Amino acid sequence: MKRLVSLDFFRGLTIALMIIVNSPGSWNHVYDPFLHADWHGVTPTDLVFPFFLFIVGVSIALAYARKKQSGSINSKTYIKIVKRSIIIFALGLFLALFPKFEFENLRAVGVLQRIAIVFCICAFLYLKSTWRAQLWVGLFCLLGYYILMCFVPFGDSLAGTLEPGDNFAAWIDRFVVPGRLYRETWDPEGLFSTIPAIGTGISGMLTGRIILDKKLSNHAKIIWIFVAGLSAFMSGYMWDYIFPANKHLWTSSYVLITSGLAAMILASSMWIIDEKGYQKWTKLGVVFGANAITAYVLHGIVWRIFRIPLIGEHGLQALWMSGSIEIGLAPKLSSLIWAISYMLLIYLFSLVLYKKKIFIKV
Repeated sequence: MKRLVSLDFFRGLTIALMIIVNSPGSWNHVYDPFLHADWHGVTPTDLVFPFFLFIVGVSIALAYARKKQSGSINSKTYIKIVKRSIIIFALGLFLALFPKFEFENLRAVGVLQRIAIVFCICAFLYLKSTWRAQLWVGLFCLLGYYILMCFVPFGDSLAGTLEPGDNFAAWIDRFVVPGRLYRETWDPEGLFSTIPAIGTGISGMLTGRIILDKKLSNHAKIIWIFVAGLSAFMSGYMWDYIFPANKHLWTSSYVLITSGLAAMILASSMWIIDEKGYQKWTKLGVVFGANAITAYVLHGIVWRIFRIPLIGEHGLQALWMSGSIEIGLAPKLSSLIWAISYMLLIYLFSLVLYKKKIFIKV
């Protein structure tokens, strides 16, 4: 099958947006669309992480389809999956520790850790089951999570409590997550809320199945993916009335809304980029997409380096903010300029790797 430039572009654009929303000049000065929703609700920033997990699911289907069809799956295949998952998880722990390496203050869960878990479980599921079984597992994850979150009492709280730190997922995480939690009593990347995140990965795998269907023309594939995405999106918004979309809890309605949007964006990208051939403007996305995890890890390292004090207690990032505000830039604009400039810096590193044909398989 011909490589999907649209998928590389979508993956890379997601990483670029992830870097921008994670790296403002100051968290005190950020435009609202570049912040996560305080609790219930979905902002543009809340779309970035589930989009990446959706793409992970699509990539699993495209990467392992030939092995699955040819029956060439063996123990080495599973060992590679586990090894890759461990490496991604370990990189997440490294970023949590860098640069002070205070092991007593380690946050054991995080973005890369969730990516590692979702990748491992979804890859095994893809190789071991049919698409119908994957669909049922995905539905089970979403419905089971909904039932547990809304109908099972916990501790001293009533069933259905969905407040920050006072919900079934946070209660479970306080027992099972080692190390510290990001918000002391709860964590947006906790282990229990990874269950519906697996559903996000499965939605990508099912989309990948449509892409791989040889009976469908490219035009038909685009229509099927877009319609499926629209259906998921609408279903998610209907579910939102009784189980609010919430990135921090990774609620089932949030999964359907974000996966639906991701599918529609991918279908639109396939039509514009792969079908119509408009590829000249895709360079930034393709470059980031070629070394996505590497770019993310690099941004985490350099971001911390830029915060190391240079003058007094101010690092390069703080010096930029104070200097730009002094010359008259609005604080939020100054913060956004830093974030975009920082993303472009990481892009330059990624471009060097891309031009040298260095693709680090993490």
